[in-house]
Amino acid sequence: MHRIHIIGRKNSGKTTLIVDLVQQLTGLGLRVATIKHTHHRHELDTPGKDSFLHRQAGAVATGILSKSMNAIFWPPDASDGSDNDVRYDSFAPMFANCQLVLVEGDTQTSACKIEVWRAALNTRPYAEGDPSVTAVVTDDELDIGTRVWPRSDIRLLAQNMIGIFATDP
Repeated sequence: MHRIHIIGRKNSGKTTLIVDLVQQLTGLGLRVATIKHTHHRHELDTPGKDSFLHRQAGAVATGILSKSMNAIFWPPDASDGSDNDVRYDSFAPMFANCQLVLVEGDTQTSACKIEVWRAALNTRPYAEGDPSVTAVVTDDELDIGTRVWPRSDIRLLAQNMIGIFATDP
């Protein structure tokens, strides 16, 4: 599973960039999946609904199958601890037919990270203190010791993404 994380501060444009990249990459014929990472604890299922009650009763996983959408809810394996890189492996079977998985967020990963940065947020890029950031995406002026890719050229960004995972073992 080739994973590229799109990271950045709140309101930097991560979601918009991922939407644009998915459209561009799928338009080129690639099968792309996405994962939204959050460090918050959220109940993703609906309390009181059947699937939620199944989990409360002790089911180790609960699936919902409908004509329009499918979902699986399962808690992280306690043996995985807080290592998100290990936890992403649990998604691999569902994404086996995808050539690329774009993850929104997770600055702590050891996987490839692309940062979205905007000067208007008055913050410095994560890339300044994190040499594992592959590139910074921005249309703002930025002098930094890593690659800077223009946000306004989505075709170039998509080609750069393809280049990253094409050389990834």
